[in-house]
Amino acid sequence: MPVQDESAALVALLRNGRRPWRLYANLVEEAGSAIAVLERECGEQASLFGDPMREQIARAAAEIEAWSAEGMRLLTVLDPGYPENLHGVHDRPPLVFAAGRLEPGDARSVAVVGARMASARGLGAARSIAEQLVARGFTVVSGLAAGIDTAAHTSALARGGRTVGVIGTGLRRSYPPENAVLQGRIAAEGAVISQFWPDAPPSRRSFPMRNAVMSGLALATVVVEASHTSGSRMQARLALAHGRPVFLVATLLEHEWAREFSRRPGTHVVARAEEITAIVERLTSTGELVA
Repeated sequence: MPVQDESAALVALLRNGRRPWRLYANLVEEAGSAIAVLERECGEQASLFGDPMREQIARAAAEIEAWSAEGMRLLTVLDPGYPENLHGVHDRPPLVFAAGRLEPGDARSVAVVGARMASARGLGAARSIAEQLVARGFTVVSGLAAGIDTAAHTSALARGGRTVGVIGTGLRRSYPPENAVLQGRIAAEGAVISQFWPDAPPSRRSFPMRNAVMSGLALATVVVEASHTSGSRMQARLALAHGRPVFLVATLLEHEWAREFSRRPGTHVVARAEEITAIVERLTSTGELVA
């Protein structure tokens, strides 16, 4: 069966199915075919899947073609281009949309995250960390939010390095809106990734899901500044659940949540950007991380 039909079958499943998306990632991989899962569900849920399967696939294929014409590439868990590191986590999405180009070297990436309302000290730390990562050949992953994320992305670009933005909306949107130009530049020079339909707006639920994808894409997560309610704190928890190391900038120990996290296996407190790359390179060289 053509790869395009498999991708279209997965889109049809996600458009019409009743199961959580993450379960479809498992079902499709176990079957080795989205078409096989769609055939089964068409039989089990005839009232839901009212149209013939071929019509559903044809409509989905037309959507994929339109997305591609806009510069949005669809990557499913069955595609060889699906991000390698993300494929290895339990809560991977069944598909992602990518604007720009993903490169094999992006598997060697580190996420840099933190507060939207960042201090001057935090912004300086984010820039230094991104510069060090680029200097050591890492791709900088962040969430295209205001504050720390913006500092990490712009610093990586300024140094001529690779950066990947992971957003909590569809690719046709930008959040915050003032980062639309930056999002376009990252798509032109690196890649922007979303697990949401292209028109999807921001929501309370979408940003924690975005953090899970960011953690899954990267070999490690660096938290620069974050309160106890921050999504960055959530990403630190997700990264540990993914078996990926977490780096806390030492100034975070002003917060009780960070002091508690610092005692967890897999968490490293760092004072200098060089410590991050040294530890990630050591773990990569010993085979403890996917790269």
